[in-house]
Amino acid sequence: MEYVILVDEQDQAIGKMEKQQAHVEGVLHRAFSIFIFNSKKELLLQKRASSKYHCGGLWSNTCCSHPRENEAVLDAANRRLLEEMGMQCNLTSIFAFVYKAAFENGLTEHEYDHVFFGESNEIPSINSEEVDDYRFVGMKELQLEIQEHPQNFTPWFLIALDRVNEFNALQS
Repeated sequence: MEYVILVDEQDQAIGKMEKQQAHVEGVLHRAFSIFIFNSKKELLLQKRASSKYHCGGLWSNTCCSHPRENEAVLDAANRRLLEEMGMQCNLTSIFAFVYKAAFENGLTEHEYDHVFFGESNEIPSINSEEVDDYRFVGMKELQLEIQEHPQNFTPWFLIALDRVNEFNALQS
């Protein structure tokens, strides 16, 4: 059984709950999202496995998940990047945000989401239980695709992407 860390709005741990139950109740819990860019500044997207308990078959950021109890968020991010995408690279914490999104199947994501960036030209070796497909995409091409078909992307990815673009613009 997997557990998530329940947190308050300041990301202070206040308990733990079985992952599925946390999504049924829509309780705020700690999570992370990873954005890997290659040397051409293209973003590595993953298409979530169709069998996922929510958002299956949707495109999202490179990797996302939840840290375990007593596991540092960066350690969890590195662990899941290897488990899902078969990759390792240096990750840097960029920002965090809170969001809440309800899904058609009755589940709700309510997360304090830590966002990490990394750079790699490595070709992923995907875990087919987690990921159906992957691709590198330029940010302008991605923006056009999102405008035309926002339903093809996970809600947290769409929320985080605005902040990712702001950060990248400041770095240019």
